[in-house]
Amino acid sequence: MIDDQPTAECEPTPEVAAAVFGDRLDQANAYARLLTEQGVLRGLIGPSEVPRLWTRHILNCAVLGEVIDDGATVFDIGSGAGLPGIPLAIAKPNLSITLIEPLLRRTTFLDEVVSELGLTNVTVTRGRAEEKAVLAAVGTADVVTSRAVAPLDRLAGWSAPLIRVGGRLIALKGRSVIEEIERDRSAVRKVGIVDLAVTQCGVDVLDEPTTLLVGSRVGTDKDAAAARRAARRAKRGR
Repeated sequence: MIDDQPTAECEPTPEVAAAVFGDRLDQANAYARLLTEQGVLRGLIGPSEVPRLWTRHILNCAVLGEVIDDGATVFDIGSGAGLPGIPLAIAKPNLSITLIEPLLRRTTFLDEVVSELGLTNVTVTRGRAEEKAVLAAVGTADVVTSRAVAPLDRLAGWSAPLIRVGGRLIALKGRSVIEEIERDRSAVRKVGIVDLAVTQCGVDVLDEPTTLLVGSRVGTDKDAAAARRAARRAKRGR
């Protein structure tokens, strides 16, 4: 059991948060409080991040909803303390979001957050995105997103099987994103992720917009072979 200890003071709620979260601002404030208190105590977020929690983390993730269609299914892999999945779920409640995280202490925290905030559009799955058991449990989604999880080649390899054909990979990335694309484009194409591009969201509301790497999921030879096998099985069953 972790003893209570002083934590850094959270950054005041920025005025722009009301524009991003609308009538769900109270939920966003509650999430900020949970990160500031339990998130720090459990080692899910560093104390040095608390004074910039809103600008660097919560709002930075919430604006991701600008590039995701209403009603989409979203998998957030390596969700950690719930970033970007939780702010995204609060800002855009018509999305169906699954948080995928392998560590028990993190999924325990995420379950508590989902329950306390009453996020009916969020589920938590414990496991590694690359595990077959996770794919079997959750299926595929319209969008797979992530934040600071892995270099692009590994990230695409983990994400691609979880994205439906025609869906998208949307990853929050930093300044090295162009170099990652140039380095890993060939490897990423091999797993069925194409049309890599860099875009920004939150341009109209954030002082520092969020940088995104976006790619489209296309069918691969492996997908085609699986489809042929499924067709043959269906034909034999008639």
